[in-house]
Amino acid sequence: MKQKMLIAFFFTLFCIQANAQPAIRQKNFNINKNIAIEGYDPISYFNGKPQKGTVAYSYAYEGITYHFVNAANLAKFKQNPASYEPQYGGWCAYAMGNSGQKVEVDPETYKIINGKLYLFYNHLFNNTLNTWNKNETSLKTKADANWQKIYH
Repeated sequence: MKQKMLIAFFFTLFCIQANAQPAIRQKNFNINKNIAIEGYDPISYFNGKPQKGTVAYSYAYEGITYHFVNAANLAKFKQNPASYEPQYGGWCAYAMGNSGQKVEVDPETYKIINGKLYLFYNHLFNNTLNTWNKNETSLKTKADANWQKIYH
């Protein structure tokens, strides 16, 4: 009897944790109407040119919906979604490293670092990618630490 109760307890705990994950992501990710990257296809960044995806090729990964340009990009994302999602929930990497703040991005201002997608604010003569590039190692270390505080 104790064993069944223990199993039921851990199963319930697992279910609560599994259901909490999408809510945490939706709270912390840069989304608009639950769509990430303003509808840009995350795979397109790795192909060298950011492109807007379409509703016809949509996929929700752990509570966050992504749009894709075509079925091939959607299939590629489904194979390993975590490797294609933007870092820091899609918020500006520079701002995350500089101050730990969630700042909007220009989805066409980006950088791929060690196979990961980083997005940056770029508006009114303030392209934070340029500043990031001057001190990338330090800012990335700080951004990683700040994101851990926000997300976990």
